[in-house]
Amino acid sequence: MYGKKITEFLKSNGIEFGDIIKVEAEGISEEGELMPSTEANSEEIIILKMKNGYNAGLRFDGAKITKIRKGVPVHEFPHSKITQKSSLPKVTLIYTGGTIGSKLDYKTGGVYMLLKPEELLYEVPELANVAELKVDPLFSISSEDMSYLEWQKIAKQVYEAEKEGSRGVVVTIGTDTMHYASAALSFMLNGINIPVVLTGAQRSSDRGSSDAFMNLFCSVVLAARSEIKGVGICMHKTSSDDECGFIRGTRARKMHTSRRNAFRPINEGYIATVSYSGEINYLSKDAEHAKHDKKSKEPMVGFEKNVALVKAYPNSDPGIIDYYVAKGYKGIIIEGTGLGHTPVSTQHENYSWLPNIKKAVDKGVIVGMTSQCLYGRVNPNVYRNLRLLSGAGVIYCEDMTPETAYVKLAWLLGNYDAITAKKMLNSNLTGEINSRSDYEDFLV
Repeated sequence: MYGKKITEFLKSNGIEFGDIIKVEAEGISEEGELMPSTEANSEEIIILKMKNGYNAGLRFDGAKITKIRKGVPVHEFPHSKITQKSSLPKVTLIYTGGTIGSKLDYKTGGVYMLLKPEELLYEVPELANVAELKVDPLFSISSEDMSYLEWQKIAKQVYEAEKEGSRGVVVTIGTDTMHYASAALSFMLNGINIPVVLTGAQRSSDRGSSDAFMNLFCSVVLAARSEIKGVGICMHKTSSDDECGFIRGTRARKMHTSRRNAFRPINEGYIATVSYSGEINYLSKDAEHAKHDKKSKEPMVGFEKNVALVKAYPNSDPGIIDYYVAKGYKGIIIEGTGLGHTPVSTQHENYSWLPNIKKAVDKGVIVGMTSQCLYGRVNPNVYRNLRLLSGAGVIYCEDMTPETAYVKLAWLLGNYDAITAKKMLNSNLTGEINSRSDYEDFLV
């Protein structure tokens, strides 16, 4: 909050938050949008949002402040109604929330969700020349608050968009669990014949370093122009604004908390890159071509919620397996160490996971094994302990990431009987499994 002197000055001069003002003091002159002061700021510092998107704090005492023009209230984001061109490819933008649809809350210093998807389009006028865009506000929530129920709604909405003539679909979504969502949608929409591009942002839309607008632009380009079909993630490929990378939905993982290029393809390279000029560069030889003359299959949105993802580690309690069995869970994916280990031949019997896993399998629970290493693949044949786990009925999930294996098993159990689901778990359905591992994929 501003102090008494600043508050009275602003009121007497008819200056409100959002107005464009000039502040001159000690030979420095700055022009920008007047912002409220957060609880963390000094009461005697004026906060300006400058043209470059960054905020500046200027001392009020001795400053000359001039109102230049009326602005937009700070809790309202300028809207943009794109002039549609019917000659362009039709693209549906399904808005679900996340950082790409958020801005700073000046009361707390945190960010909050925008409620109107049109607010996203204000900074991307270039989209008017890329696609005839339809904005579809599905919901506005953080990705960590999403469940499979939201993934099901998104899948159904994508299918409806294609039925209504969309050449491609962009889904704006929070990044924290985006790779779970992209895997789920990859399986649910396995028969889709258009590009389905998930995108988001690591930095909120009103920050100077925001990646939201480039990610959105590149995603719409892919949806409108690419020859790709199926689900993937489009985000910054590097920390600079040079290009975005498109990652297969079952191969993506968030690998950094805050970097703009947080998402990486695991055990596979990028499918394509997109520049801010709209140029698409295909990098994968097996990228499937979109067949818009072919009708897509209806989505299979079944999902078994009683599937767990657990991590094996030194000193871990194997009773976690018993816990989920007692709770009636139908599947468990284990993040094992290395090639797919859990503690087995321990010096202390109570630390061995083997008896608990065998009991779970004997009761009909499907147990899959992945690796915490992420890169590379699990292999049940190299060491004795691996062979013991495999002999107990553990299914080794090749080179799938733990998150993809978890989502896949839940999806399989939601759409097929247990015997079929067990057979399909380590079979490739939508690019989630490679027949061999390439060391070069570790370097991309």
